[in-house]
Amino acid sequence: MNFIIPISLVDSPQHSSPGHPENPARFRSIRDELSQHLPGKIQWLEPEPIQPDMLTTVHPESYVRFIERRAENGPGIVDYGDTYVTRSSFQDALYAVAATLGTLEAILEASASKGFAIIRPPGHHAASQKAMGFCLFNNIAIASRHAQTMGLQRVAIVDFDVHHGNGTQDIFYADPDVLYISTHQSGIFPGIGTENETGYQEGLGTTINIPFPGGVGDDGFDKTFTAIIQPALYRFRPDILLVSAGYDAHHDDPLAGLQVTGKGYFEITQKLVGYANELCEGRMMMVLEGGYNPEALSSSIRNSCLALAGMNLPETAGTGVRFSEPDIQESLQNIRRIHSL
Repeated sequence: MNFIIPISLVDSPQHSSPGHPENPARFRSIRDELSQHLPGKIQWLEPEPIQPDMLTTVHPESYVRFIERRAENGPGIVDYGDTYVTRSSFQDALYAVAATLGTLEAILEASASKGFAIIRPPGHHAASQKAMGFCLFNNIAIASRHAQTMGLQRVAIVDFDVHHGNGTQDIFYADPDVLYISTHQSGIFPGIGTENETGYQEGLGTTINIPFPGGVGDDGFDKTFTAIIQPALYRFRPDILLVSAGYDAHHDDPLAGLQVTGKGYFEITQKLVGYANELCEGRMMMVLEGGYNPEALSSSIRNSCLALAGMNLPETAGTGVRFSEPDIQESLQNIRRIHSL
């Protein structure tokens, strides 16, 4: 069955810093790519403005005001790395959150509906009181709390960005009602996300980290979903599935060293769609995180949206990889032991 998928696209053209990889050029062909390959299958959403207090389910007011003040005095840097703000960044980040919440609400108003918030700036590195990794506010964490206020108590987040979503993990580390699963390349930014980081107090066991060595691609992801992600989701039985969808594990992305293909992203999304259909009445929302090769990003998002809409993958979808994948079977078995899967 084909579905109409609600999509918000927020490109934030004024949130830009010369030479920075997180810039508006990332989005230059996404809308055209989706319109061409999913005609009649997309409900384009226009986000409604929100007030800053919508962020305080995750970020304290003092932090929200900090980002607002730094943006007013921008351009500048708001962490010890390269997370920048311009004079428009606070409103741009609010708009990204608004788009995420609007997509979520569109999903919850329909039966067995999927959606995608294609937004920038991204969010999964932003902790409760700390900006980092190009992220100002944690979009998916705010959406998780909003889903709970709308009666969906148990939230599962699957994060397939190449970088560990340290902010999301930190926010929900002691929360038994939010399952956080992250696949990421080990040894790169932000430097955490080990197998032994599994949650705290009542949330013990609801954080599952799956660090990959460089070179893992479609085959490694397929094994990981079968061995860990599927049984973990089926045991948790969420009311909604949220996805931190980072496409920087693509083999052409400049910031990391995994080698997922365009076909691989279709298959990842297709698996997640199947889990959502079986576990939570189809409720599933994807939220964009990373992805820094514009062509790879747009085609990979297209492939994910085809899977969301129940459509087939075009023959032109990329399948090439650069080198053989490393064996991760021992690591997967260890994670299964840690989490009794």
